[in-house]
Amino acid sequence: MTWTDDPALDDGPHTIGRWIVDRAAHSPERVAIDDRGVRTDYATLATRATALADGLRRAGYGPGDRIATVSGNSTDHVVAFFACAIAGVAFVPLSWRLTPRELADVLGRSAPALLLIEDEHASLAGEALRVADAMPPVAVLGTTGVEASVPPAAHPRARRPVYDDDALLIIFTSGSEAAPKGVVLTHANCFWNNLALARALPLTQDDVVLAMLPQFHVAAWNCQPLLAWWVGATVVLERSFQPARVLQLIAERGVTAMMGVPTQYALLADDRDWLATDASSLRLALVGGATMPVSLQEPWTARGIALTQGYGLTEAAPNVLHLPAAEAAAAPGAVGRPYPHVSVRVVDPVSELPLDGEATGELWVRGPSVFAGYLGDDEATARAMRGDWLRTGDLVSRDADGVFRVVDRLKDIFISGGENVAPAEVEFALCLHPLVEAAAVVGVPDAVWGERGVAFVVPAAGAALSVDEVLAHARRNLAAFKIPVHVEFVDALPRSTIEKLARSRLRAQARMLMDRSGESDDADGAPVDGDVRTKGESR
Repeated sequence: MTWTDDPALDDGPHTIGRWIVDRAAHSPERVAIDDRGVRTDYATLATRATALADGLRRAGYGPGDRIATVSGNSTDHVVAFFACAIAGVAFVPLSWRLTPRELADVLGRSAPALLLIEDEHASLAGEALRVADAMPPVAVLGTTGVEASVPPAAHPRARRPVYDDDALLIIFTSGSEAAPKGVVLTHANCFWNNLALARALPLTQDDVVLAMLPQFHVAAWNCQPLLAWWVGATVVLERSFQPARVLQLIAERGVTAMMGVPTQYALLADDRDWLATDASSLRLALVGGATMPVSLQEPWTARGIALTQGYGLTEAAPNVLHLPAAEAAAAPGAVGRPYPHVSVRVVDPVSELPLDGEATGELWVRGPSVFAGYLGDDEATARAMRGDWLRTGDLVSRDADGVFRVVDRLKDIFISGGENVAPAEVEFALCLHPLVEAAAVVGVPDAVWGERGVAFVVPAAGAALSVDEVLAHARRNLAAFKIPVHVEFVDALPRSTIEKLARSRLRAQARMLMDRSGESDDADGAPVDGDVRTKGESR
């Protein structure tokens, strides 16, 4: 059976799973995905997705279940996403950049009913499963794997329709606490997010969207790709960020729209083929993850390509603010105004009272795209919310024209190459070393990556501990982007009068250390193979 002759779909709910089915009915022969030169049209994509969805339902999976994946960007991964959407199963893409220990932890937190693995990451997933608390059924992605045979569910679900408030995506993201949290986004959250994007930065079926952000981030779905599939455009999937390769794709595929972080745009402009590349097709280049410095915008402006600044967080699905390219020159450093269907307020961080007019305070967000909560963590959800307002943890300023700028982060998180790094998570990993008594990590500015981590380590009494040993330990327990660029041994960590860690003093000390050593430009611990992270999504 194909999507064209399934009567259940004709009468079924119009949630996100319907997007690919409806689009296939209108333009079946249009190219939906260009995956390293292999093109898949909408009819084929819909047929594969609905067939897999039917297989999942027959095997006992349904609303309330979660299916996790460990996969790079691929057509097979997109098929699995839409199959889950049609079947009402939450899709949980996990990061292949994690260490086995980290991956085992998020597997435990997500408790998937099924784990789908891409062959390339089978070794990582296998190591993680060996140390994980539970062993879910496992299958390989693709036509010869799960699409051919779905492992039966351990706890079969009764079949029912898919509702707007069913979970669609669960994205794990680092916050101000040591443990990563699963952000639950419903079909409704993602619908309203993409509707807002369609009104502010529309795409048409004639667009060619370059998707180079890894699909374990929300931006890889909700910042152009899902909207592209909604309207019938073509999505060019890239598995990693290699500047020369991206420039080649822009020219050869006639890319019209893309999303990236400032680091990526900087590396593209620094590539030797930058000036020789025909980028005349590119009309919408969206920036997220951090504010784009004016110096990094200049090479793009000189080529006649205006960059559209955005701001968001995973908990808002993620789009909150955007600055149209036409206004960027007049408002350097700004991140813009709210998207349609998104309400924001500036709040005094102490009194939590809203501030009117020109003001500086914490940014709060409200709207139908705000998340349903953190997976299995009601306390963390309650801390993030004030009624129906989401606290972003970001200090912003709003000018007389209603344009926002990000001033600082109230929480301790820092962003390296667009990837959120929670100091508490890095500190916990460092303290797993038997010779480390205590550790503190702060972010320092970096010309390429935005920010990098500096670790202050207190060795255990009498311990002979070297920097190399600490870094080797970090590499075994942390993803590459979390590894500190510098380790400084100290006798004790500075504390405030109420015994809280005095991070502001450590930040000042870290900046001085970096200024003296020049290590802030060192690439050690940076994303490998040119892989750069996405939108600065979560807090």
